[in-house]
Amino acid sequence: MSLLHLDPEGLHPLPGLLSHAVVLPEAGLVYLSGQVAMNSSGDLVGAGDHGQQAEQIVHNIDTALAAAGTNRSRVVKEVIYIADYRLEVVTPIIAALRQGSTTPPPAQTIVGVAALYAPEFLVEVDIVAAI
Repeated sequence: MSLLHLDPEGLHPLPGLLSHAVVLPEAGLVYLSGQVAMNSSGDLVGAGDHGQQAEQIVHNIDTALAAAGTNRSRVVKEVIYIADYRLEVVTPIIAALRQGSTTPPPAQTIVGVAALYAPEFLVEVDIVAAI
């Protein structure tokens, strides 16, 4: 099975560290690396605010999925990792992920974590989508 590794323009490049998306053309699937609230320059967006970080993450997800030839309406599974987890931070994160979507929500897992790879990042979203 062939694999296509993508690092789309508009996402902060991390060469040698990760591919933002890996497409399995024969399976019709794309796997995204966990997306965080990092803009194309590598700067954090929404320091201290779960909802603002989720909005940047949605932008990153849209960019990566478009490069793979799909969009959020084709998301099969999402895993949301939340640092500093409190029930009240879940609503703005889910609202950001559903914004603009008219399809039923995908399968989903929400995981409260002690920390992500750097303490200022509060949300990370891992996506599998159909092409």
